Amino acid sequence: MATSGAAEADPDPVEREREQHDDHHQRRLASSLTARYSDWVLESLDELPGSFLLTDPALAGHPIVYASRGLAALTGYARREVLGRSARVFQGAATDRAAVAGVREAVRAQRTHQVAILNYRRDGSPHWVLLHLAPVFHARDGSVLHFLAVQVPIDDARRGAGAPPCRSAQGAVLAACREEARGDEDFPCSSHAGKMFVDMDKRGLEAEEPRVASDSEKEKAISTANCIVSALNRYSKLTGLVVSGKRCDSVGIPALSSSLNLSLGRIKQSFVLTHSCLPDMPIIYASDAFLSLTGYSREDILGCNFRVLNGPGTSLEALEEINQHICSEQACTVDLLSYRKDGSSFRDLLHVSPIRDASGKVAFHIWVHLDVGAKHDFNGLTPDVWQLGAVGAVRVAVRGLSASGSLLRPSQ
Repeated sequence: MATSGAAEADPDPVEREREQHDDHHQRRLASSLTARYSDWVLESLDELPGSFLLTDPALAGHPIVYASRGLAALTGYARREVLGRSARVFQGAATDRAAVAGVREAVRAQRTHQVAILNYRRDGSPHWVLLHLAPVFHARDGSVLHFLAVQVPIDDARRGAGAPPCRSAQGAVLAACREEARGDEDFPCSSHAGKMFVDMDKRGLEAEEPRVASDSEKEKAISTANCIVSALNRYSKLTGLVVSGKRCDSVGIPALSSSLNLSLGRIKQSFVLTHSCLPDMPIIYASDAFLSLTGYSREDILGCNFRVLNGPGTSLEALEEINQHICSEQACTVDLLSYRKDGSSFRDLLHVSPIRDASGKVAFHIWVHLDVGAKHDFNGLTPDVWQLGAVGAVRVAVRGLSASGSLLRPSQ
């Protein structure tokens, strides 16, 4: 009888095997983070506010490898229900295909992307969120290690006056559609982009009027993402694998000579110097005032393109104007919205000018930034003359040192 009782107490072998498989699967997903950011990163991420997840493009199917507590509260999905699954689990029958295509293209291009999108909770009810997608790069070689997806709920108060409310019965229908559509489809990455969509019959479904995220919601998404990337960066240093939210590769970037660095260091204005002859015009020098204005360190910024300061509110027309003037080797001044490292924005009066060497060839471009909303002491000068002062000082330094071949370090 004792033997029989012991046998009855043993768990079902099938159930035991399933639990062991689940444990192995969870450890494999967790190692995607712990192997790169140390064993303490999961606890740190759990303490961060916000609804977000991380996916690993190196694993088959580009699965979710981390889901925050805030995501569970927002969507109704327990963490164990989404880990290992495609991020498409949150999409449904009325999710806009164009919005999803934009996300797919951002993943393919490995760039940051924001879009308002209709997602679905576990119970099938729809809700609008601002999705902020951001790649997490290896700081040294620029490869993508993870994708971060932050979800910020869009305020229902901005629903259009004529938009019909969602009925609970419709939510049940959508839930059924989603269960049929979602499965093991691949997340839209470069090798699985062809499996992005599942055609669904939307007849009989009430259309949701698209929502527009507010500036505060956009800034909240950026701020949340920056906090997460900062945590990943901090813990990645423990493993020797430093990560960044920007593709900044300082390897191969020419080092300025000590004489040029000394001359540039005397200039008080906020500016960066980009190399005009290298691909993507990387930043090779950043002034102390620029670092103070933006919150970036030199380690963060060297090797980056000027786009590091761009955000959802940055004017595309202003950026196109800058590109046109760079191509024509002319100076320009634009007024646009730039973003600091912490995600906060500032009105940026930006002057961009080519810097020629002693032979007359454009060697660098200087980008002089002025926070219009801050108080400045221009010593009696106008803002534009103050900015041109920095341009003149850099031109004098570059021309003088280039004549003697002293722009770069001797080893360069």
